Amino acid sequence: MHEPPDAANLLETARALLLAELLPALPEAQKMNARMIANAIAIAARAARDNSTFPTPPEADLIRAGAYDPGTPGHDAAVAMLMDIARARCAVSSPRALDD
Repeated sequence: MHEPPDAANLLETARALLLAELLPALPEAQKMNARMIANAIAIAARAARDNSTFPTPPEADLIRAGAYDPGTPGHDAAVAMLMDIARARCAVSSPRALDD
């Protein structure tokens, strides 16, 4: 009996192979496409490693209706939750953006 493959590890291995072996062999016109695919694979690998779920945001229609506007009782909590969601998503899609 063997262990099932680790999705993140498989994605990272595929990305490394793409960048190290396939990219150099591609015509110049296709290299940008390969780099874009490599970036998408890196995002998918980070998402596969991150088992957490994003917090549930306040209802969008309530936000649009002004229920969480500055000065309302739920404003600070809504802002904090939306910032948590943005950070969690950024950690998967563009972790370097959080280095500031």
